[in-house]
Amino acid sequence: MGDLQVVGGIKKLNNQNYNSWSTCMVSYLQGQDLWEVVNGSEVTQPEVEDPSGTLWKWKIKTPKEAGDMFAKLFSKKNDTRLQLLESELLSLAQRDMKIAQYFHKEKSLCREIFELDPQAPIGETRMKRIIIHGLKPQYRGFVAAVQGWQNQPSLVEFKNLLAGQEALVKQMGELCKKG
Repeated sequence: MGDLQVVGGIKKLNNQNYNSWSTCMVSYLQGQDLWEVVNGSEVTQPEVEDPSGTLWKWKIKTPKEAGDMFAKLFSKKNDTRLQLLESELLSLAQRDMKIAQYFHKEKSLCREIFELDPQAPIGETRMKRIIIHGLKPQYRGFVAAVQGWQNQPSLVEFKNLLAGQEALVKQMGELCKKG
């Protein structure tokens, strides 16, 4: 089933992948020395209409207009999807996920939001606040201590610190069971 989504090594265009699809297509067309035709700098109209007469039916007259139409149709923000993803991100909670899974889920949501709305990326500081908000209560003291540091850790460092704390909590739980 996954093979149906890729044609000639390029993912099929859909309503969620215009930006990456467009980048692949531009690279491919440049490699085939066809980009000048598509971007409109080299326009040669066919001299003879095809026998079926379908050429005159086209509203789009040049490959550039076709490319612009694709951009207009597929790069529109899908506001409903964007709102759904943002709601999911803001209500994200660790619950039974491990730290690594929780961070991965949050980063995946942020990536999807960015693909739908590249003009409004979610910065590392905001990502960290969202993560802290959804952490299990057992990490509050640790997070408060880290927030008191003069030099704040990056998101990756913060994830590693929390993963270390998670391992420590697990180890302490095992010791308590034995004792």
